[in-house]
Amino acid sequence: MKLAKNTFEINGVMVGDGHPCFITFEAGPTHQGLESAKKLAKYAKDSGGNAIKFQIFDPLRLVADPNLPFTYQTLKSRLTGELETVTEPLRDILIRRQMKEQEWRELKKYCDNIGIAFFATACFPEDVDFLVDIGCQSIKIASADVNHLPFIRYAAKTELCIQLDTGMASIGEIEIAVDTIRSEGNNNIIIHHCPSGYPAHLESINLRAIPTIQQAFECPVAFSDHSVGWDMDIAAVSIGANLVEKTITEDRTIKSVEHVMSLEPQDMKNFVQIIRDLEVALGNNRRVLSDVEKNKRNAVRRSIYIAHDLPAGHVLTEADIDYCRPGIGISPDKLETVLSKALKFSLPAGTRISLEDLI
Repeated sequence: MKLAKNTFEINGVMVGDGHPCFITFEAGPTHQGLESAKKLAKYAKDSGGNAIKFQIFDPLRLVADPNLPFTYQTLKSRLTGELETVTEPLRDILIRRQMKEQEWRELKKYCDNIGIAFFATACFPEDVDFLVDIGCQSIKIASADVNHLPFIRYAAKTELCIQLDTGMASIGEIEIAVDTIRSEGNNNIIIHHCPSGYPAHLESINLRAIPTIQQAFECPVAFSDHSVGWDMDIAAVSIGANLVEKTITEDRTIKSVEHVMSLEPQDMKNFVQIIRDLEVALGNNRRVLSDVEKNKRNAVRRSIYIAHDLPAGHVLTEADIDYCRPGIGISPDKLETVLSKALKFSLPAGTRISLEDLI
């Protein structure tokens, strides 16, 4: 349901400018089957995440070449952080993630029961139909399909929120894909800025693209993080990312793609809390002082005081003035309102001057 420019609702949560960052945990590449997927969904919910995302596809149909290689890194040692480079057939990797239709239905029902939104990447029209049938709240288009316009158009017709992964796409390709979605009357679009690499290298992350994409397409922009840790997610939120997608795993040492850069259960709650704390600290773009700040400010600022004993009728000069805390009297920037004025009364040294003391 489109409510305002850059803003819409998913599963009862607002997404877009002016709203808290929507946090999606990605478990598509890291679950080890149905029970593992349920565990990861529960971890996501308990940590305060808004959604859990999976990937639905037919590996044999998607990857025609059974020997098509895919290279990634795994964590060889927790102690040293040493990584190991692995190359294996992409089809074999995807087969490890495959689940049966009934298992997906059971998983979706489980997510509904624990109260976390279920997202999924789809690869074929039949996948889209299935996701609609089970009540999926948002469909993601993989970065590899950013130019698969017939498929994008098919997904857009569902009127569900379409999350467009952009990977190594050019701005022109993103524009064509977004126009295709909007041509079907679907304005519920989230564009994902998604650096390449498993894990991503710092040089490829390019966080400054996030506000550029927001300005160009006037829709929420997400950061799909492929880096180790959460520093890049914090940076992304600080420059305006409306959604972050972070991969999670039961164990980072599992020897398969994406586990190395994923959050483990003991880190997920901290990840969410740091983002929420950051949002509080970011505040807004107006400098407005609270009553507490005003009171504290007065305690440490200075007022105009009498520097030495002075008789009634004395005309004040700068030599008669001292500046002391607290700042609840005439402030130093109002000195001109005091100079050359005569005293109504004699005042001892250390007296805070008020306008009532002056003629």
